[in-house]
Amino acid sequence: MKLKMMAGFSLALLIAAGAVNAQQANPPAAQQPSQTATNYDYHETFGPPFYSKNGNEFRAADGAPGAKYWQNRADYQLAAHLDDATNQITGSEILTYTNNSPQKLGFLWMQLDQNLFKLDSRGTQIVPLVGNPPKQQSRNWGRGQDFDAGDKIKSVKLLNAKGAATDLKFLISDTRMQVFLPQDVAPNGGQVKLQIEYSFIEPNYGSDRTGIQETKNGKIFTIAQWYPRMCVYDDVMGWNTQPYTGPGEFYLEYGDFDLRITAPANHIVVASGQLLNPQEVYTPEQLKRWAEAEKSEKTVVIRSADEVTQASSRPAGKKELTWHFKISNARDASWASSASFIIDAAKMDLPSGKKSIAISAYPVESDGNDAWGRSTEYVKKSIEFNSKQWFEFPYPAATAVAGVVGGMEYPGIVFCGYKAKGRSLWGVNDHEFGHTWFPMIVGSNERLYGWMDEGFNTFINTLSTYDFNNGEYRHGGEDMHDHASRYTRTGLEPMLSQPANLKERNTGLLLYAKPGAGLTMLREQILGPERFDFAFRTYINRWAFKHPTPDDFFRTMENAGGESLQWFWRGWFLNNWKLDVAVSDVKYFDNDPTKGAMITIDNLEKMAMPVILEIKTVSGKTDRVKLPVEIWERNSTWSFKYPSTEAIQSVTYDPDKVFPDINPDNNTWTNDKK
Repeated sequence: MKLKMMAGFSLALLIAAGAVNAQQANPPAAQQPSQTATNYDYHETFGPPFYSKNGNEFRAADGAPGAKYWQNRADYQLAAHLDDATNQITGSEILTYTNNSPQKLGFLWMQLDQNLFKLDSRGTQIVPLVGNPPKQQSRNWGRGQDFDAGDKIKSVKLLNAKGAATDLKFLISDTRMQVFLPQDVAPNGGQVKLQIEYSFIEPNYGSDRTGIQETKNGKIFTIAQWYPRMCVYDDVMGWNTQPYTGPGEFYLEYGDFDLRITAPANHIVVASGQLLNPQEVYTPEQLKRWAEAEKSEKTVVIRSADEVTQASSRPAGKKELTWHFKISNARDASWASSASFIIDAAKMDLPSGKKSIAISAYPVESDGNDAWGRSTEYVKKSIEFNSKQWFEFPYPAATAVAGVVGGMEYPGIVFCGYKAKGRSLWGVNDHEFGHTWFPMIVGSNERLYGWMDEGFNTFINTLSTYDFNNGEYRHGGEDMHDHASRYTRTGLEPMLSQPANLKERNTGLLLYAKPGAGLTMLREQILGPERFDFAFRTYINRWAFKHPTPDDFFRTMENAGGESLQWFWRGWFLNNWKLDVAVSDVKYFDNDPTKGAMITIDNLEKMAMPVILEIKTVSGKTDRVKLPVEIWERNSTWSFKYPSTEAIQSVTYDPDKVFPDINPDNNTWTNDKK
């Protein structure tokens, strides 16, 4: 195959130069460039690098963190009390914020995400009108809830080294809170400690990220965005204070979390991280079952469906219990609480041998071997695959919770729809726990670059699904011809547009499907699995628990993959370009098929891709020819010599439909002679 490619390359250069040697006498008459109209401009596609800046001491030219890379840190001690009658959560937070930047900070910015659910929030006001007659919905997604929404900040205090508290001035603006400090936080390691008292009413359905599900045995509270969180201060934009409007997700600092959740004693609470006081909140029999689950490859039921309504399945003698959890080096923490939970678990086998456990919490309505009864199996296998393939799962537990939220991820815990089952439950569990790698480990700015977590995760989901249970839920490969019109339709925003600038109806396509498909093409058709996987692992390892930008990803993939990919990023990510390659002509040397054929292809649109051609002869023989993307580096038309020994019946571009060609009608040349 290499010899064929080299021969074709040499011939094309000679033709372009107007020279044909003696061995190539009497070439086909159609040796001039095709006259087919084209939108392709190789000067644009293979133009200068588009990176926003050269490498510097903070972010290196090869995509790695620079020698002086820094990021700030936020450690939280959080206590919350749940009133399951009023749906109110009352919280207390002690925040220790470390300023590792070279700048002094005279004020802080924090996120108050619950304010999204106020009727006058920015996020509510920008929801399009729906219905007949038209009506503006809130970020409760039309469930009709009108309630006293938003964070009620009782106090913000500065704590000194001796624990003495001083009230601080603060200003709330929509979903942000600015805290004014009496003294700057020193650079290069200076710290400040705040104490914040607050409360809020949990929405029934909070933008598909948090909410309450009614079941016959009680409410399921899935609690997220539940405490004032630090905004990120970084070397790219300084303070990142984009408001939370619903579609875009989150950008958060890393730190350690200590959680104490007080709930009614008949509730079971699950949360990010490790439960530190199981003996205080589970029965002796349940503790034995937990010990069994920690050693079991198969799912062990901790609290069964029959036991949910039995008082003996909860510790006796108290009206409330406090659950104590801890998670380290995380960017967030979330929890769920319900009297209705069935609990089951199994151990996870991680590459290093580190101890971790898969857990599921779900109501009787979700039970069954075709539904949530398999959830722990799904969690276990998904995490084990991605830990081996990319980077080891970093948390002591992984908990899937069935509730009102269709699918949302947090460190060590995910919320998924309680009605999901079979393939859909595998898909949502696999996807939400896939977010462990993007953005929980690789902490990109989801508010600006949602495709760096959703798209990357969509891509790794294809591999984990292919692997699960010998392909139980495997499906055929994506037909890129079929999807090409969706991915590149006129008027579609470029993928690098910020989520806030995307039409909400396009976010699923541009944040999930298109970047996922792009990485699949890059792996399978451009770099190959071995080079791609090494480069992708390098990116994850370099930026684990750090804050990469798109440039850091692009540069790492090029440097670790050993390939200039400017043309690919420019066509698929930076622009909304189309691909249209036509097989325009086949001619024989000396009009004799036994002396070889000249095959001509045209690039008619702005995108470039490598070329795969399937060649069939009149006797039925089939051959494949692959040409590198560089054939388009100086040409919009390309001709190459194919060493035919008989007449060719057909030449088909992209026979497996792995590239997003928008016009399959011109992909095949056919010998019309009967």
